[in-house]
Amino acid sequence: MTSAASTSERSATLDPSVEVALSQARARKREGLGGRNLLSAIAIGGGFLVAASLILAYLPSERPIVPWLVAFLVVSYAAASRVEFEVGWGSAVPTELFFVPMLFVLPLRIVPLCVAAALMLRDAPEFARGKLKLDRALLRLVSSWYAIGPVLVLGLAGEKAPTVRSLPLYTVALGSQFLFDFGFHALRERLALGISPRRLFGFICWAWLVDLALAPVGLAIAIAATGQPAAVVLAVPLVALLAFFAREREESQENLLELSQAYRGTALLLGDVIEADDEYTGMHSHEVVQLVLDVCAELGLPAKERRDAEFAALLHDVGKIRIPAEVINKPGPLTREERAIINLHTIEGERLLAQVGGLLGQIGHIVRSCHEHWDGAGYPDGLAGQAIPRIARIVCACDAYSAITTTRPYREARSPEAALEELRRCAGTQFDPEVVGALELVLAR
Repeated sequence: MTSAASTSERSATLDPSVEVALSQARARKREGLGGRNLLSAIAIGGGFLVAASLILAYLPSERPIVPWLVAFLVVSYAAASRVEFEVGWGSAVPTELFFVPMLFVLPLRIVPLCVAAALMLRDAPEFARGKLKLDRALLRLVSSWYAIGPVLVLGLAGEKAPTVRSLPLYTVALGSQFLFDFGFHALRERLALGISPRRLFGFICWAWLVDLALAPVGLAIAIAATGQPAAVVLAVPLVALLAFFAREREESQENLLELSQAYRGTALLLGDVIEADDEYTGMHSHEVVQLVLDVCAELGLPAKERRDAEFAALLHDVGKIRIPAEVINKPGPLTREERAIINLHTIEGERLLAQVGGLLGQIGHIVRSCHEHWDGAGYPDGLAGQAIPRIARIVCACDAYSAITTTRPYREARSPEAALEELRRCAGTQFDPEVVGALELVLAR
């Protein structure tokens, strides 16, 4: 069982790109097809039926059709395809454990249709209960294209019993499986959703790694099944074990997604608390968030850093809820003692977020450093240059710009041009010059 602490730690490292991809993939499974999505599925799925029919009609085969063996492999393949576990940005199923034996114990000419039948059978319970729309059956035909490549390669080589000496041939067959799989999925994703092949590769390569690991096991089962077809049952215990681990991983990923949403909700709630306690600080924090995200995009920060930057920008002033209201809202310049009290808010912010823990606890050190200066003259730790976390440097500049252009209790707002000129003047002393340059580009748009 996963402890709450370890789940919290893993959620803090879950890449937001993966999080979004998992959420979108799960949502798409419940949707019907329409428009270009439907037309592309009809065209590519129909193309598979044509190719499979031509193979059935013209590929010579000497292997007999054994009804019980065909039924067993189709049903087992269908069951294995329901054992879906999320890997990286994509998901994988252990169907290779039955697909490879299919290539060596069944007539090659019927294998593509057996794969398609198995994938249709996979979704039969959901179709019957109305949980999946029938038009999604077309996607199973699209997914069946991967079987065409190995069948053609092995068919052209002649139906032979599996041997270790033929590993180079089997490597070519596996490569053709990946090529057909990627080619027709890339075509459909481009036509239906506008997803580039390069982006799709990031999802599908994880499934290939699983297939690559399971293919030798499937080949060993196929060799054992030569002359002893009942040996194909050897794959069943392994699939059952994978099903158990897949379920565990699915529950773990669900917990991570839910916990990530909880962190976001907590950050927004704390932002509301800031706003309720001090209207200026609350509104100011929300304005800084968008500037920070735009600068992060301009600098090309990865998704994980952008997520941390969003939380840090939203919560960079959270420690002010621990500062007396009469100091925060004083309608005039602060005394040295009052300024020292205000400066404690970064430390208080880190301490408060550490109490929340998890992802928010991990950005506490960024919140602590959001008032450090490039030349080391900031607070609370006197950090300088690259020693200041990059996100804190971004928040510092965007925070200053927002503060200058906002009316305060003791002064009127200045123009955006004047604020930008002030940041340019202080680049290299108070602010990171690279961040100021990126902010200038953002504001020029």
